[in-house]
Amino acid sequence: MPGSIEINNFSKTYGPIKAVENVSLKIDSGELFGLIGPDGAGKTTTMRTLCTLLP
Repeated sequence: MPGSIEINNFSKTYGPIKAVENVSLKIDSGELFGLIGPDGAGKTTTMRTLCTLLP
């Protein structure tokens, strides 16, 4: 579908620390979504990477 975002098996580490491990999601055009989870679950890291604020 045009205008959708899809990530598969996304992981991010900072040295030996796994900030995010094997996250997959698809957001279709016009769809509302939210990331929920406890502190330190990797929500901000995932969103910053999607917005290309992190390499």
